[in-house]
Amino acid sequence: MYPILMGKKTLALMGGLLVLGSTPALAQLKVDGSIAAYKKTSGVAGNLNSIGSDTLNNLMTYWAESFRKQYPNVNIQIEGKGSSTAPPALTEGTSQLGPMSRMMKASEIEAFENKFGFKPTAVGVALDSLAVYVHKDNPIESLSLEEVDAIFSENRKAGHPVDIKAWGQVGLKGAWATKPISLYGRNSASGTYGFFKKKALHKGDYKATVKEQPGSASVVLGVTEDLGGIGYSGIGYRTSGVKAIWLAKKMGETAYEPNYENVLQNKYPLGRMLYIYVAKAPNKPVDKLTKEFITFALSKEGQEIVIKDGYLPLTAKLDQDQLKMLE
Repeated sequence: MYPILMGKKTLALMGGLLVLGSTPALAQLKVDGSIAAYKKTSGVAGNLNSIGSDTLNNLMTYWAESFRKQYPNVNIQIEGKGSSTAPPALTEGTSQLGPMSRMMKASEIEAFENKFGFKPTAVGVALDSLAVYVHKDNPIESLSLEEVDAIFSENRKAGHPVDIKAWGQVGLKGAWATKPISLYGRNSASGTYGFFKKKALHKGDYKATVKEQPGSASVVLGVTEDLGGIGYSGIGYRTSGVKAIWLAKKMGETAYEPNYENVLQNKYPLGRMLYIYVAKAPNKPVDKLTKEFITFALSKEGQEIVIKDGYLPLTAKLDQDQLKMLE
């Protein structure tokens, strides 16, 4: 637990898919000027629990700290051990907020619906480009998802003809040619683990040699300390010790940097929405404390925190669509 106890083109993202629509120019990473500033309201107090995603852990903590400045009579506890911990916590009523870096599975939704009689509500709160990281001194600049699959998965469902175990197999020369590739990833409780398995590995199995880490920061640290290392983690965990490589959907196609514009335009193949799931009955607003916290996250101030934490803010259109989910 991390207690916070201080006294052109827009897109719609549904079901994890990026769908183009129309947005402002993206010269610099700034909050869309049409997103409103947060307006403080009365009668907000009580305890708020958040259990779920490690990817969102720092972001939830930053939001909580700022939210507490608006409402000193609110106590917030945050636990970020992995997206898979969010659905049971919401179902059992031990948390009001279920941050997840992936969509809920059908079985998770079913368990919730069996308890409450309605489905949980997913509110998108930020965008992310799930990055593939290598050591900062690694000369590799880009890979295709077919190569990424052959590096991380024993099944090679993307169709690459051979298993990739050494950096020379993806074009590196000299001393790098025979250097073994060392794999870092998340454990199965992680939404990032599930998203990467689905999108990059075509639901194939991870190799047994992947060094499973308990958190996103641990993946990045492992790669930082391992010259031959490669790992995957949210873009918000990027440090100076690693390089986020460009990715192509298929070999021979253009590779794209994991930046905001490429996520919005659906060019970067591992772009995703980050969610907070809540228990909201049909045709009824979500409870006031939960609503105000998420409204703050979707405000100008909340989206500025998204940028501060290294993630990607919502467009105004996306932001408005998410706010409507709370009504």
